[in-house]
Amino acid sequence: MKRFVVLFGPTAVGKTALTEELFNFGMEVVNADSVQIYKYLDIGSAKPDLALRAKIPHHLLDIRNPWESYSSGEFVHDAENAVDEILNRAKVPLLTGGTGYYFRQFLYGESKAPKADAAVREMVNKMICEKGLCWAHDELKRVDPVSAGRIHPNDKYRISRALEVFYCSGRPLSSFPVSNVLRKDFSPLVIGLFREKTELEERIKKRIDIMFSSGFMEEIGHLKEMGADLTWPSMDAIGYREAFSEYSSIDDLKEKIFISTRKYAKRQMTFFRSFPETKWFSADENEAVAEEVKRYLSI
Repeated sequence: MKRFVVLFGPTAVGKTALTEELFNFGMEVVNADSVQIYKYLDIGSAKPDLALRAKIPHHLLDIRNPWESYSSGEFVHDAENAVDEILNRAKVPLLTGGTGYYFRQFLYGESKAPKADAAVREMVNKMICEKGLCWAHDELKRVDPVSAGRIHPNDKYRISRALEVFYCSGRPLSSFPVSNVLRKDFSPLVIGLFREKTELEERIKKRIDIMFSSGFMEEIGHLKEMGADLTWPSMDAIGYREAFSEYSSIDDLKEKIFISTRKYAKRQMTFFRSFPETKWFSADENEAVAEEVKRYLSI
């Protein structure tokens, strides 16, 4: 049985700080953030700095160019390899991040839905660029109303994926079973972090201010020089999507990013609370988390 620690929670809850404080000895991080896998997206993704990465080895950071796609199935394959490598070194893997579908497919097994088809994905992306995301969600309502009811109208990745499955197979994504039983070869400790709504919102605002003071707009300028636009998969990430869209001022841009992030954090918590194995802690309960990890590793 593979033993490892999972740490997740909504954006800005404090996962990185807790990782630095509690998991800095004998552990290696496997990144489970769908934006941090991209090169050049450092500030807007709140990627761990080089000092932390020197202290704690990190895997699955900067593994794709920003114009390349990366699926949850690819993540499962890469994360399995990283976990095995870490265990072979007699270290403890720590999977941490905020991308719910990465965790779900890794912990419970991949969906039986067909794999992504590059040609169909390109067709779907082209239609969304031409007709808009609102049209895409309406199209999903037509072909797969169950999935449309589950997927937020602004969630481009999941809308695209659901349409891809339908166009590839002729079957709605919702018709393919998804396991809610932990994989038999896994015995993880799953830790979820939470904060009260008002506190989390203040932390999100602070994070956005830090982004901009740390050179976020310069990062956007560099990406534009590289040829980035909204057709690049990475540019659909919160922060980047707003910066590549219309805004009237920096304050307006900050507000747009805040609203998107706040809504995303709410969806993250709803998703993560569906994981039955999770042991939930307030993000400030460092000692309680440390005791839980100590107990788990001593078994």
